[in-house]
Amino acid sequence: EEAVGEAAEKVEEVKISDEEVQKELQKMKEAGELIDDDDDEPTTPAKGGGAAAASGKEAKTLKRHLNICFIGHVDAGKSTISGHIMYLTGQVDERTMEKYEREAKAKHRESWKFAWCMDTTDEERNKGKTQECGRGTFETDAKNYTILDAPGHKNFVPHMIGGASQADVAVLVISVRKGEFEAGFDRGGQSREHAVLAKTAGVKMLVVGINKMDDPSVALEGGLWDQERYNEVKGQLEPFLKQTGFNIKTDVYFMPISGFTGANLKVKVAPEVCPWYEGPSLLDFLDQLQPQARFFDMPLRFPIADKYKDMGTCVMGKLEAGTIKTGESLVVLPNKTPVVVEQIFVDQYELSEALPGDNIKMKIKGVEEEALRNGFVICRKDNMCRPCRWFDATIQILDFESIICAGYSCVLHIHSAIEECTFHALKAILDKKTRQVKQKDPKFCRQGDSVVVRVKMSRPICIEKYKDFAQMGRFMIRDQGNTIGIGIINELKYPEDKKKEGKE
Repeated sequence: EEAVGEAAEKVEEVKISDEEVQKELQKMKEAGELIDDDDDEPTTPAKGGGAAAASGKEAKTLKRHLNICFIGHVDAGKSTISGHIMYLTGQVDERTMEKYEREAKAKHRESWKFAWCMDTTDEERNKGKTQECGRGTFETDAKNYTILDAPGHKNFVPHMIGGASQADVAVLVISVRKGEFEAGFDRGGQSREHAVLAKTAGVKMLVVGINKMDDPSVALEGGLWDQERYNEVKGQLEPFLKQTGFNIKTDVYFMPISGFTGANLKVKVAPEVCPWYEGPSLLDFLDQLQPQARFFDMPLRFPIADKYKDMGTCVMGKLEAGTIKTGESLVVLPNKTPVVVEQIFVDQYELSEALPGDNIKMKIKGVEEEALRNGFVICRKDNMCRPCRWFDATIQILDFESIICAGYSCVLHIHSAIEECTFHALKAILDKKTRQVKQKDPKFCRQGDSVVVRVKMSRPICIEKYKDFAQMGRFMIRDQGNTIGIGIINELKYPEDKKKEGKE
């Protein structure tokens, strides 16, 4: 965590203020690239939710966009909170909510009704466990939001990483219920692992939602929320999050909530229920957040997080850098497949141009959906991301019972890509305090070591050096369902270049 935190401080980011964003939008408007719509009612997507199914109208205004990922231990209440927010903001109507309530009651699962807004498959509903990263959109007066509801079960951590890699803000949901908090926070609990993975995935702001404050196991007489239990949980989380790399004063905000009753989600919790909390509700806090840095001047980088068919090929993901316009000719890497952008959607609105930081859906032509993989990256032809199979990285070994030697194989997660890799060679072990080389060419490394490794991928993937573009240069390695370590890419290696030089 220290290696990632220190390197992050050295990375220079192109920061664009909110005022400059509005100027950019005004320029687009004047150039006819962003169309104002005179209708009073906002455009809503047709049934099916796909890009091709949405209305042809464009957004009359483009608010600031924020991607939120709900993370935390299984059964902490992530899907219930996500679904309740969708209901409170009008994205799920009363009739649909009544239907979910009837269906949940028929299965003797009345408390799951809000979760069913996000958990849409029969298997997820029958087991009460999110398996894939659910997605929804809503808006407030201040912002447009994309919700990414990550699964909490240990078996589905790869889906959680995919959601966190697209997030601007993570909401770590903690169940305050006695027994549940301890299970999630003890060694092996997903509260710990999710917090580390969110930091490594590039999440800069963490909201800790201490949930189920209304539960009978912790609520006081008369339904009052227990400040003592809240402080107990907060007190255990703070030192851990600080160790993970978050600045507790600037990067982390704690708040009590109830996902089932909706208290402190949209409207601040009533003082007669929680007289000791003086902060804002969850949505009020998110509305007040300053906009994230936007990389307008960097080369286009759009990692594909998901793809599907909907009257053509559609891709989804977060536009990490650059802008995309409809009609543009782009290229999908590493296959170098030329494509043309037919439509762009941000939330339910169709736009002529997507801005960096937007979580978008695109309809493209020139490639079949089956030829794409999650982790492929869309670029411009004049500034492509060169696919790479070899690189040197600094890796912090977090959790591994045995020793790791050259030849060790594991799974690497970087932006939205998941690929197998091998530790080809261990080059050095670094001193934890000075970050200088402590031992060259070690025969092995173990838990707690910070090690420089030559990594070989199973196939070429689209990545960048961390110092050039942090979001595509930080990664996690996992093995047998556990997160083994986190790392940053120092140098990209292309052995074929040396072979060409030798021939010349």
